[in-house]
Amino acid sequence: MNLRIAGTVRESVVDGPGVRLVIFGQGCPHQCPECHNPETHDPNGGREETIEDLLNILKSTLLIKGITFSGGEPFYQVDAFATLGEKVKAMGKGYDIVTYTGYLFEELLALSEINKDYYRLLEITDLLVDGPYLREDKDLALAFRGSRNQRVINVKASLKVGEAVLVS
Repeated sequence: MNLRIAGTVRESVVDGPGVRLVIFGQGCPHQCPECHNPETHDPNGGREETIEDLLNILKSTLLIKGITFSGGEPFYQVDAFATLGEKVKAMGKGYDIVTYTGYLFEELLALSEINKDYYRLLEITDLLVDGPYLREDKDLALAFRGSRNQRVINVKASLKVGEAVLVS
């Protein structure tokens, strides 16, 4: 299985807690004005990578805490990102997964009733940063997000109770 990606960053400290491997998915339906990654919007841009090649990058990157799925929109390629996440968890290394999305958690729950792959990606995600970037809510002091409307959600706890449980 392949993913269309805009790129990767090894050893990021701004895309989730700890040192992380970041995979930037290609393609985004949200097209947020002033997006931090506008080059990721075009679904035909970027390049194809196999899941195995991405796992090899993870294996060769030392001292990381986890992996971050960003974009673009990871839920635009939901099956491939869910499969990659499942393989990361199956490695048994204790890596956590942070997923960035322009969707709201509640929208993803509704979409998961139509397409089980949305739930698969939610299920392997530890922290979800949800919501579109809104320039009028821009706040550079926030950890791991660009605007005040975006939330950092504990996905495991949220799936148990059926509503967003925020990380403080």
